Amino acid sequence: MPSASPVLEGLAARFDHVGVAAARIRDLLPIYHDLLGGRFLKGGDNPRFNYRALQLEYADGTRIELLEPLPGSTFFDSFFRRGGGGGMHHVTFTVDDMQAAIEALRARGFSLTGLYLEDPTWQEVFLHPREAYGTLVQLAHSEVPPPEMPPGLTMELLLSGQGPEGRGIPSP
Repeated sequence: MPSASPVLEGLAARFDHVGVAAARIRDLLPIYHDLLGGRFLKGGDNPRFNYRALQLEYADGTRIELLEPLPGSTFFDSFFRRGGGGGMHHVTFTVDDMQAAIEALRARGFSLTGLYLEDPTWQEVFLHPREAYGTLVQLAHSEVPPPEMPPGLTMELLLSGQGPEGRGIPSP
């Protein structure tokens, strides 16, 4: 494991959300929406990796992201094999300065994966679960506020494939 330090200089990471993946978002809703009271906040399809995400917000402002693969996707295959079909996929923190965060992590011996820095509207890097005690840790940065959700977008519309970047493919 890389050297542990109570505070990583220059990182100033803030908790953003936890991601939970399953073959079907609908299987997660009885727990995270119905039982725990998560309110639909936003979501959409990720055409880059072919999955759907839906975020729920709780009374204290914390969020959880529910994820499912879209038809033909292999994005979660190895995760599902390791995790018995689903579970906590990642934890996300935001940083103000992605380059400073990358430098601080590398200086402490972390090898980073999934660097995506080309788009100033969304940059991300990951600490591999092997280096983070079994958890995929995402660090993200954006120069612009997240896009507004289309007016009238509901959870059911999103699950029917009519959300942002949706192609009309309904969730199973």
